[in-house]
Amino acid sequence: MSNSSSMSQFLLLALADRRELQLLHFWLFLAISLAALLANGLILSTVACDHHLHTPMGFFLLNLSLTDLGCICTTVPKAMHNSLHNTTTISYTGCAAQLFFFLFFISSEYFLLTIMCYDRYVAICKPLHYGTLLGSRACAHMAAAAWATGFLNALLHTANTFSLPLCQGNALDQFFCEIPHILKLSCSHSGYLREIGLIGVSACLVFGCFIFIVFSYVQIFRAVLRIPSQQGRHKAFSTCLPHLAVVSLFVSTVMLSHLKPPSISSPSLDLALTVLYSVVPPALNPFIYSLRNQELKDALRKRMTGCFSGAIKCLFSGV
Repeated sequence: MSNSSSMSQFLLLALADRRELQLLHFWLFLAISLAALLANGLILSTVACDHHLHTPMGFFLLNLSLTDLGCICTTVPKAMHNSLHNTTTISYTGCAAQLFFFLFFISSEYFLLTIMCYDRYVAICKPLHYGTLLGSRACAHMAAAAWATGFLNALLHTANTFSLPLCQGNALDQFFCEIPHILKLSCSHSGYLREIGLIGVSACLVFGCFIFIVFSYVQIFRAVLRIPSQQGRHKAFSTCLPHLAVVSLFVSTVMLSHLKPPSISSPSLDLALTVLYSVVPPALNPFIYSLRNQELKDALRKRMTGCFSGAIKCLFSGV
């Protein structure tokens, strides 16, 4: 069998079924990606242009939308191309780049969600110190740390994974390049153990962030329940619910995809779970935030009304 030094491409076989299913996958991915691009693009432009949203949460939401766009643009276009043109190939370099950027964006997203949890904790539990603890410089440093940690995590995993000799063919039972499926092709025991060690370190970091999120929300709920008025409690809860919903969606889909028992594994189930954690959250996150965040909802409504009015004026001026 070919090894990694002579291999020029991989085969992405998850969507290689009947032609009707390939076209169905294409239209499904097209609809999801268009929704994600439109929603995240609208949030990016709204947060950037509306000075009322130039807050720590708005800044982190802007960064979150960037990671969502990155996740969608890294995996979906190639899958759509393969489904539309009835092909399964991706180049060796393209596979390495896809793996790196996907890990980079999804790792950065998780770290940003952890930072956004800290933002909610300070806003509710330590409101008098909010301006001090979450000033513009502190927010920039935290966002930079999230992006840098995601970059380092992606670099280490990609470099180690693609340094392994591959002797089990080049077929990946997935619609994009993912570490577990590449490891199945490896014939290096030491390299495999090295990657397992890296995954263990990353898992500890992810678990530490998860514990921080859980601890923060315990403190947040305790503080909210001490608010005397029902209106005050409702307002405090409403600022946390979008973030809690996004975190729950992200964590639950990743856990379902990677921690499910092998006894219930099947190609169709694996594909569905992978789509759930890699494609669906980036498309749903903007809708979750815009539905529950009143300031963002008002800004989006104002921006869409302005765009619609401008389009009507242009139309009638042309006539």
